[in-house]
Amino acid sequence: MIELAPLAWATLGLAAVTIGISKTALPGGSILAIALFATVLPARTSTAAMLLLLIVGDVFALITYRRHAHWPTLLRLAPAVLAGLLAGFAFLAIAGDGIVRRAIGVILLAMIAITLWRRWRQNRAADAVAPAPGGIVLSGVYGALGGFTTMVANAGGPVMSMYFLATRTPVQVFLGTSAWFFAIINLVKIPFLAGLGLFDGHVLLMDAVLAPLVVLGALGGIRLAKRMNQVLFDRIVIALTIAGAVYLLF
Repeated sequence: MIELAPLAWATLGLAAVTIGISKTALPGGSILAIALFATVLPARTSTAAMLLLLIVGDVFALITYRRHAHWPTLLRLAPAVLAGLLAGFAFLAIAGDGIVRRAIGVILLAMIAITLWRRWRQNRAADAVAPAPGGIVLSGVYGALGGFTTMVANAGGPVMSMYFLATRTPVQVFLGTSAWFFAIINLVKIPFLAGLGLFDGHVLLMDAVLAPLVVLGALGGIRLAKRMNQVLFDRIVIALTIAGAVYLLF
């Protein structure tokens, strides 16, 4: 087991609960867990430890929202996501921690700016009430960045949240499509990180201690999602993404 101070364990415990909530209620909220893990653990250890806890959360997200997924969206994203995963693996193998963190922060802030600009422009159009289509260019850009950021720091959640917000995806479809997207992607990432030797016994023992807290957070998130309207949901996701992006820059 990795030796940590009580405050460090409390920080990781809060992060674990946040992971559970993000999986069943607030997809962009995982960025807070990333920030908390990064304050306690080395960057690479943090990435590996979080991945296994995210997979625990994925189970509950699938149980709850599996029937709400929009599969055409997932298929449209797949090629770009795969390219992003491969690029992220190469980047993770050669780049230092500081460069990785700042690169992700810049990407997230750029995605937020683009999303807000697109929504402002759509709101001025006569057909703004209709859902914004997820075209090939949009899905290609967000998919590639989502694959890249999820590989290097498990930070694909906020990027994909911006994509679903940009396409005005309803809450339940948002959560269902995100659930399948990250369940598949996180399983694909395991052999890549294992190839870098990141899953040692210390990480596995630590995750065994933290996993029950992910379960508690996921169950609480299910109840929270049922009480949240679309406008509040969108605002919380954007706010959490901005906060996380700013944190990664400094």
